[in-house]
Amino acid sequence: MTADLSRIVKAYDVRGVVPDEWDEPLARLFGAAFAEVTGASALVVGHDMRPSSPGLVEAFARGAAARGADVTLIGLCSTDQLYYASGALNLPGAMFTASHNPARYNGIKLCRAGAAPVGQDTGLAEIRALVETWQQEGAPADAAAPGALTTRDTLADYAGHLTSLVDLTAIRPLKVVVDAGNGMGGHTVPTVFDGLPLTLVPLYFELDGTFPNHEANPLDPANLVDLQRKVREEGADLGLAFDGDADRCFVVDENGDPVSPSAITALVAARELAKHPGGTVIHNLITSWSVPEVVREHGGAPVRTRVGHSFIKQEMARTGAIFGGEHSAHYYFRDFWNADTGMLAALHVLAALGGQDQPLSALVSSYARYTESGEINSTVADQAARTAAVRETFAARPGVTFDELDGLTVSAADWWFNLRPSNTEPLLRLNVEARDEPTMAKLRDEVLALIRAGA
Repeated sequence: MTADLSRIVKAYDVRGVVPDEWDEPLARLFGAAFAEVTGASALVVGHDMRPSSPGLVEAFARGAAARGADVTLIGLCSTDQLYYASGALNLPGAMFTASHNPARYNGIKLCRAGAAPVGQDTGLAEIRALVETWQQEGAPADAAAPGALTTRDTLADYAGHLTSLVDLTAIRPLKVVVDAGNGMGGHTVPTVFDGLPLTLVPLYFELDGTFPNHEANPLDPANLVDLQRKVREEGADLGLAFDGDADRCFVVDENGDPVSPSAITALVAARELAKHPGGTVIHNLITSWSVPEVVREHGGAPVRTRVGHSFIKQEMARTGAIFGGEHSAHYYFRDFWNADTGMLAALHVLAALGGQDQPLSALVSSYARYTESGEINSTVADQAARTAAVRETFAARPGVTFDELDGLTVSAADWWFNLRPSNTEPLLRLNVEARDEPTMAKLRDEVLALIRAGA
């Protein structure tokens, strides 16, 4: 097919509907282009449980092999398992997944050797240009010596690496409910948790890329309802929810109440700083005020970045940071090639909880110091005009400051909010935080009224 690549090549990955927007012949071209752009003699490829994944992987691997690259196929895996393979084997990698998107979607997340990210500015634009050329002119001739395809199971090694980074052997026994959402957490959790002092209560561990129970997107509160109910029914110590490709992990406490990813970021930061005194911790600009506070209290250096994994990973590499966290439950570790792994964050939470006697709600209370709105999206006709209207309204108020690192951040002594335009949709994304609930609610409603006045 001659596809419109502007529809499927995003800022950080390839993603679209199969076979309407892309198919196996196109996947073969992407494989050839990835091998060409990286110049790699070998690479590693994995995939999630979507029905279209095996065929797309086979085509991609054949395309890369035709350019002379040896391809190691690791089969079913989570995205962070693919990053593990890329790091441990020091090979460029390709993960076939569309994360939490509906079943008819699929995509490719790409990385260079050592799990280094590939985005528009780091190779993805070149890959797209090659594929577009080959769509018009035909695929290049095969290399004189095509590469070989081999298979390798990395699950046990991945699990061993993670559990070597967090000591769980001496924790008190815990009961944990895990909702895999029929995604790749159902593949990785049993192996990672094997032998640990945990009673595992599994929810939706059957790998099913049609997502028969609920979307594998824990960022939507509707998709946490089953987990929350099960935690309360079981009297569990906590619950964990993974997204479709299991690179993000969300936490609920013993009462079934969600724990803010900012609180998890602060908790893990404190633990990592105990191992690496004086280290740098990265946080994006819409994580809670509590994150830089906790980092400083534990002797670390907080560094604030734009939203998005490419910015986090870039700053981690630049500063030698030990850890990074985002409001979206992406957690990045220097000990994991600066890549994101929700599983490692989950192990930190289990170790922290099991290493003392308080329930999780009490443990995280010192890290959840403020009231957050969560991200609220509004559809608007003119993002710039509505943002300008918000700025004009608050510019007249004393004690208010502005910065434009990423969208518009407005701060005062007792609150802050950030307003960011979506890059792909006519949306403005609002995040609000304040020292108490009434202040947050009043500010949230005022800003939303300004945004939606021009909707």
